[in-house]
Amino acid sequence: METIICSTIRLAPYVCIDILEFTAPPNESNGYLRVRCNGGLNQQRSAICNAVLAARIMNATLVLPELDANFFWRDESGFQGIYDVEHFINSLRYDVRIVESIPEIRRNGKTKKMKAHQIRPPRDAPISWYTTFALEKMKEHGAIYLTPFSHRLAEEIDYPEYQRLRCRVNYHALRFKPHIMKLSESIVRKLRAQGHFMSIHLRFEMDMLAFAGCFDIFTAKEQKILKKYREENFAEKKLVYSERRAIGKCPLTPEEVGLILRSMGFDNSTRIYLAAGELFGGERFMKPFRSLFPHLENHSTVDSSNELGENTQGLLGSAVDYMVCLLSDIFMPTYDGPSNFANNLLGHRLYYGFRPTLRPDRKALAPIFINREKGRTAGFEEAVRHVMLNTNFGGPHKRVSPESFYTNSWPECFCQTSSLNRADKCPPENILEVLESQMQSEKTSNSDPLPSNMTLMVDK
Repeated sequence: METIICSTIRLAPYVCIDILEFTAPPNESNGYLRVRCNGGLNQQRSAICNAVLAARIMNATLVLPELDANFFWRDESGFQGIYDVEHFINSLRYDVRIVESIPEIRRNGKTKKMKAHQIRPPRDAPISWYTTFALEKMKEHGAIYLTPFSHRLAEEIDYPEYQRLRCRVNYHALRFKPHIMKLSESIVRKLRAQGHFMSIHLRFEMDMLAFAGCFDIFTAKEQKILKKYREENFAEKKLVYSERRAIGKCPLTPEEVGLILRSMGFDNSTRIYLAAGELFGGERFMKPFRSLFPHLENHSTVDSSNELGENTQGLLGSAVDYMVCLLSDIFMPTYDGPSNFANNLLGHRLYYGFRPTLRPDRKALAPIFINREKGRTAGFEEAVRHVMLNTNFGGPHKRVSPESFYTNSWPECFCQTSSLNRADKCPPENILEVLESQMQSEKTSNSDPLPSNMTLMVDK
């Protein structure tokens, strides 16, 4: 039995959908859904997927999701500044109705913006919350505004078609704007001109170090900065560095990343693209890594157009890093715990052809590095290799909690060329024509869920 990806560049018609189970949305909507996606680029990306699914569940018209200005970057690019809006709406036309803004209505001779009823959804809300409470409020007010909308829909849903919709959003509909794609492809071409290259998400930044509580390797001044950041942004919790380190809860240092690669046989000719913000501690932590692997690049060193300018740490810089890491020959995350960037990339690379990844098992590696620091270096490289060879290199594997669906969409978002179970089979070659026919048959003369004394004025 051959298993294939539901939709790749090579297999564009396969949109991973059971057409007998998942029909085009009814033409008559129950109301409008607004959401505010908080967090960084990749947390927002997951929230957008959830927003589309929530709209589908409630048979709602989705208003283009709002992206919160990141509290760390202060970036206000918004959805229209990062993603290709026309492609997003068109790609999902068989799944949900999407409009760019909530419409104006004329009521009793007056024109005004439709007001959405604001609700704070519970974290990881079940489908039943959307089909009862949220839907009731939508029908009552005509529109609801869910804010904040990070992790507000349960990830594990026992209905494959809903999970497949998330994949269609994440891996097909959410395409960066043309100038971001062009810049990313230009960087990849320059890197490939000199051979294969590896990308590394070097998560050794202030926010993650503060979150992890890994302070002791820093100076007293640096520790004070990290502790202050933690107090201001995270819940109070007693964290002991030695205990955290021993169980692999600390991000790998740049030197540890270099030692892992060297143990696996990568030499100093290896070309590495670093996707990272500002590394905490500066050059003294990079120096050992650079001595092992001198051919290091990032989007600023490769981008000759200077298009990124001062936005290297904003959503644009993160989007470019994402695309370069997605297209690299090998990807290595150094801290994939709560890192949305790394987790989404692992899922994206898995979905697009099981692209190779190196995923260090920090818990298994921790005692090996601790022994090395104590002078017990005999058999170090062999021990590291043993751990790494027991990890997954980007191939399909069963998702086990706490692994996220966005990190591993196997098996829901993959189909089989021959299967006894109809739901697992790949869709027919003419799937798009079938869906178009279904949608056309659903059309009626009245599609707006408005009372008789209201008239829709704007619906882009």
